[in-house]
Amino acid sequence: MSNVLSENYVSNSSFNSYSNNNLSLLQLEFTQDELETYTTSRKVGLRKATIPWINKAAAIFWNSTHGAINKSTMEVLRKFVVTKYQCEYATGKALNFAKAFLKYLTKIRLDTRYQAFEIFLQKPKALKERKNVTARIITKADITNIILHISKAKHEGLISHRKALQFRAFVLFGAYTGQRTLATMLKLTVGQFRDALRADKPVVLVESQQDKIRMAHYVPVHPQVLEALHSLLDGRNDNKHMFEYYGFYKWIKRQKIPLSRISGHFLLGDLRKFAEQYGDIIQWNESNRAYILTHGVSGIEWAHYRHPLFEYVYEVYMRYWKVVKLTSNELWI
Repeated sequence: MSNVLSENYVSNSSFNSYSNNNLSLLQLEFTQDELETYTTSRKVGLRKATIPWINKAAAIFWNSTHGAINKSTMEVLRKFVVTKYQCEYATGKALNFAKAFLKYLTKIRLDTRYQAFEIFLQKPKALKERKNVTARIITKADITNIILHISKAKHEGLISHRKALQFRAFVLFGAYTGQRTLATMLKLTVGQFRDALRADKPVVLVESQQDKIRMAHYVPVHPQVLEALHSLLDGRNDNKHMFEYYGFYKWIKRQKIPLSRISGHFLLGDLRKFAEQYGDIIQWNESNRAYILTHGVSGIEWAHYRHPLFEYVYEVYMRYWKVVKLTSNELWI
C-alpha cells in the first residue's frame, strides 16, 4: 500500500510541476510603473527621431497586456504589430522592445520565466528577393546636375547666395568623401574644417561621437571641396556646425531632382552611394575606402592592428580622387 501511495505522490507532483512551468498555462505580472521606468531608461541618450518609436512600442506593450504576461497577451501583441506595420524595420522595433522589456523583468524580479515568453514574439519570416547589387545607381552626371540645380535656384532668386554656397559645399563634401549625412556631416564643426585647411595635406578628424559606429577617422578634403568651403569659414565661430543640414534636407526634399539611371529623385543618402559606386569606377583602394567611409571595419584587424596616419590617408585618397572634377567654375557663375 505504501508503494502505491508513493507512486501516486510522485505522479501528482510531476503534473503540478508541469502545470506551473508550461508557458501555455503560466501567467506572470508586471506593473505600469515598471514599464514606464524601463521606457524612460531606454530613451536616455537617443536621438530625437528615435524616441517616438520607444514611446509607441511601450504603448503597444501595455495596451496588449495590461500587466499580464501570458501566451495569449504575447500573441495579441505580436498579431497587432505584424498587422499594423508592413515594414520589417517597424515590426522589428516594436517586437525587439517587447523582448528587451521581458529581459528587464527577468533581471529586476529575479525570475527567468519572463524571458521565456520571447518565443511568442518572433518576427515573421518573410521571403526576401535575392539581389546581387543595389538597384539605386548614382552617377557623376547626377552630382553635377545637383550643383547646376542649386546654381539655377540662386540665379532665379529662389535661394540666397549664402544658402547656395552652403548647399554646394554640402553636396561636394558628401560626394567626394561618402560621409553619412545625418550621423556625421550634421555634427561636423567650423573649427574642425578650419584646422584641416591650415595643413598642407588637409584632413578633417571626425571624432568618435560624430560617427555612426563610433570610429574616429580622418577624412581628406578634396581641392574642389576646399574651394567651396573657404567662403563659409569667414566670421563663424569654431563651435558652430559647418553645414546647415536641416535647411538643405528640407529644400532638396521639395525639389525632387530626377536621377539619370533610375526612376526616382535625389536623396541625401545618394551622396554616400555615389562615393562607393564611383570608387569602383576609379578603382579606389579598398582599405583606404573602408577607413574613410567607416564601412566594413568592424573586424579584429581594424580594432586592434590598423591605425592609418593622416598624411598617408590623404596621399592614398588623392591618388584616385585628385583628377575627379564634379563641377567647374563655368557651372557656378
